[in-house]
Amino acid sequence: MYKVGQQFRRWKDASRQNWSKSDVRPLSSVIWYPADGAAAEDDFLIGAPEPLFLLRDVAREAPLVASPGVFPVVLLSHGTGGSAFQLGWLGRALAAQGCIAVAVNHHGNTSVEPYMPHGFLLWWERAKDLSAALDQLLADALFGDRVDVARIGVAGFSLGGYTALTAAGGRCSLEHFLASSRAHGDAVPAGPREFPDVGKVWDELMATDPAFANSVAAHAHSYRDERIKAAFVMNPALGAAFDTGGLADIRVPVLIVVTECDQEVPPLLNGSRYADRIATSELTWIHGSAGHYVFLAEPTPAGKKQLPQICVDEPSVDRRAIHDQVATLANSFFKQHLAWP
Repeated sequence: MYKVGQQFRRWKDASRQNWSKSDVRPLSSVIWYPADGAAAEDDFLIGAPEPLFLLRDVAREAPLVASPGVFPVVLLSHGTGGSAFQLGWLGRALAAQGCIAVAVNHHGNTSVEPYMPHGFLLWWERAKDLSAALDQLLADALFGDRVDVARIGVAGFSLGGYTALTAAGGRCSLEHFLASSRAHGDAVPAGPREFPDVGKVWDELMATDPAFANSVAAHAHSYRDERIKAAFVMNPALGAAFDTGGLADIRVPVLIVVTECDQEVPPLLNGSRYADRIATSELTWIHGSAGHYVFLAEPTPAGKKQLPQICVDEPSVDRRAIHDQVATLANSFFKQHLAWP
């Protein structure tokens, strides 16, 4: 077991504009990594002005451990409207076992900046963020030379699960997604809890924003990153965004973890559907009363008070214990498929 360091990077993706067209696309990211054994770990509080979540036992800005020379990398993608820090429990667990974990804040779809409809509607852009973050990591003065480019994995929660599978080779189909919505009686697909009316601006953006329309036109392209060798996803969303052949190009090992009582992203329509259509996948069920948001960071008392829908679990659910269980699954999966000792 390693001590775990944590650093923040304000990277940018110069190949794309931000959605307001005022600068290039932001790519702020958090990195967890094996730290020097003398590093002092402490709890890290998430949220301001009042902390709503916490991450246990990280050493901010600690030196990277001197040996071994290179490490595997796992890219992490947060759920819709969330943030990189929400998957810190998983990033920390991976780093403690000898991995560099990099979590990206997805522009327009992250709580660390103002929400924008583009970020909630153009989901495939998120897969590009993961590839761009990996490029930035490889160019980083501290981490670049310590990455084993032959051992790259990806993990994600909810919309981040969709993102991970897209980066692994999935090609989404808006036609299939919209047809599925109409079949359920929805003329305009409902947005998520964070932005429920987002679908109502689609036609306006298509008519007035060329960058939006250009992205939509490219939605079915492949955004596979050939460097990714394995994918681990938790309660993945948007199962209806892929038609029969949309997942056929995923050839890397995939482990899908779903909670039985997920009411936000029903597993039979999402995680189980993915597992049925990805030939290289396995599906693991977490039975009991845990819901969709159990994969978010451990909440503080203030988080439970202010955000009960995502912070308060059923009385029988121990969020920290589930994090430990799932982190063990993730470490075992990546050690197997990334040849990780």
